[in-house]
Amino acid sequence: MTKKTFDDSNWREEYKNYTTSKYELELLENGAKSLSQSWCLGALYQKWKKMKGYKEPDPPDCSSSYLEWEKSIKENQ
Repeated sequence: MTKKTFDDSNWREEYKNYTTSKYELELLENGAKSLSQSWCLGALYQKWKKMKGYKEPDPPDCSSSYLEWEKSIKENQ
């Protein structure tokens, strides 16, 4: 599990200052009551992070090829 390098504990309160949409304000205050509302709330969170300039670290490169795997098997026999 990765640790965050930013404080997002009150992102909902901060985002309320950037919207006038009644739907978004209701979501921010009361939370999601359905799957589609949770998607919208997640989109608002991503928009908030983008506005603040927060970025998630890139995932590590875990790619490999069959040839590399086959070579490692032959070396370990």
